[in-house]
Amino acid sequence: MLHLHHCISARSFRPLWMLEELQLPYQLHMLPFPPRALARSFLELNPLGTVPLLTQGDVRMTESAAMCQYLAATHPDAGLDVPPTDPAYGAYLNWLHMSDATLTFPQTLVLRYGQFEPAERQQPQVVEDYTRWFLARLRAVESATAHSDWLCAGRFTAADVAVGYALLLAQHLGLHTQWGSATRAYWERLQQRPAYQRALAVQHQAALDQGVSPQPSPDIRP
Repeated sequence: MLHLHHCISARSFRPLWMLEELQLPYQLHMLPFPPRALARSFLELNPLGTVPLLTQGDVRMTESAAMCQYLAATHPDAGLDVPPTDPAYGAYLNWLHMSDATLTFPQTLVLRYGQFEPAERQQPQVVEDYTRWFLARLRAVESATAHSDWLCAGRFTAADVAVGYALLLAQHLGLHTQWGSATRAYWERLQQRPAYQRALAVQHQAALDQGVSPQPSPDIRP
């Protein structure tokens, strides 16, 4: 059985969305945000105190983009993986890594120094600089989706899930108003996927059932 530890709208939404795309059985464990402060017992499972945490037998993973790759590769019949023999393999890996290292990272600084720090520690210049950073890097998505519905391989893959979360986070931050037209259309396509809609509904209901606030709590990793 797959077990996913998750906070509402945090990076752990990536593997949750993947699980729904693959229609796999799993157990979803909801945590208050940030779990390292509000669910101290979670540190026994993940000393980092961060989500996601994905376990399956002896497998333990804490990186959301890696989980997307793992789930796609271990269930190749679903068609969300791109194998090494495919000419698009390099682009696929690049998008998976870019999704977090390049697209989510600057947004975490915008969140921390624009919203989560106390007023005296907030840094408007950091927020402005890393907003520009994110929007500049998002040009890669705009270029890729200007002539194709999906990022690589001519079809929907785990890379679209990984990058799609970065767009979800940007929407929470209000940055979507500065996207190009191709990125906006791409985001609309992603939101129309039944698995994406199921993941939203599942996290909301699980939060209510497990006594956790269902309000969005975007992920940061100070």
